[in-house]
Amino acid sequence: MCLGSVAVPAAVAKRSTGHHLGDRALRAGASGSDVRELQKALRKAGFSVKVDGQFGPSTVRAVKRFQRAAQLTASGTVGRKTVAALKAAARAGSANVSSKNGGTAATRSKSRSRSRGRAKSLGDRVPVKRGMHGHDIRVLQDLLGDAGYDVVVDGEFGSRTFKAVQAFEAAHQRPVDGLMDADDITTLRTVAAAGPAVAPATAPAVNSGPQATVGADGLAVAPAGAPPQVQAIIAAGNQIASKPYKYGGGHGNWNDTGYDCSGSVSFALHGAGLLDEAMPSGSFTSWGDAGPGQWVTIYANGGHMYMVVAGLRFDTSGRSNHNTRWQAEQRSSAGYVVRHPPGL
Repeated sequence: MCLGSVAVPAAVAKRSTGHHLGDRALRAGASGSDVRELQKALRKAGFSVKVDGQFGPSTVRAVKRFQRAAQLTASGTVGRKTVAALKAAARAGSANVSSKNGGTAATRSKSRSRSRGRAKSLGDRVPVKRGMHGHDIRVLQDLLGDAGYDVVVDGEFGSRTFKAVQAFEAAHQRPVDGLMDADDITTLRTVAAAGPAVAPATAPAVNSGPQATVGADGLAVAPAGAPPQVQAIIAAGNQIASKPYKYGGGHGNWNDTGYDCSGSVSFALHGAGLLDEAMPSGSFTSWGDAGPGQWVTIYANGGHMYMVVAGLRFDTSGRSNHNTRWQAEQRSSAGYVVRHPPGL
């Protein structure tokens, strides 16, 4: 039996539609026009967030990232100091918040040369992304090398560095977007300090066929033509492929001792940056887009769910027989709602 529908906690803040940003403190659960203003301000500062007026988990993370970049306490609550920093960033424009590179006045206003690609420390520019160059990129490449990734330390964020960043993100359940934000940089520093002996595995092995296959070790082997997000789903799925079944496992804690059906699928999708928090199987009946996907198809109802990734079934049922959630055999989809991640 898998985790089906669960009660949704009541919002911790009353719904409001008439406030402006700064009229009140904002925290998780808040909603209204001021939350929309907050989300727009975060986007202008270079932090990815959906503008929907709901202060949900993704907005909390974006706020914390901004606060760290602005050298504020990363509380996730938007008070006067955070609002002032956001408004200052908006007023300063390109002098303090580069629309090309993202970031805040607090992290880049000390030297105009940093906005020209000569930032002295990794984290002076947030996010760090493809096309940038400078000393901070050399630091990034050096850390990636210490963590066991194949890069050249040349100070240019090119295709080789981009692929290494994606592999790092996939291996650490970070959004696989090729952008290094404040949280990514913190994680990379920790991994690099530990050294290659405990560095994460890189992207999954690939085969030359059109579909994924299951190796003798129970791990999935991705087709060479699979998009990075599909490879990231497979890499994450491999991490828990043989973990035991546990009712409620993976809900509330990504690193669990076991995972149920929806916790397993949530973990794999989270590894590709497609899901912020685990959902019960019933919630997947309206998640994403309707119908089968080209690479990933989700089958869900109120009591169970599984998904097919590049032709392989990722399902808790069958794990006890094969000691892996990856199954080459398919099963009947009768009674299941069929969905897929947008674009996949």
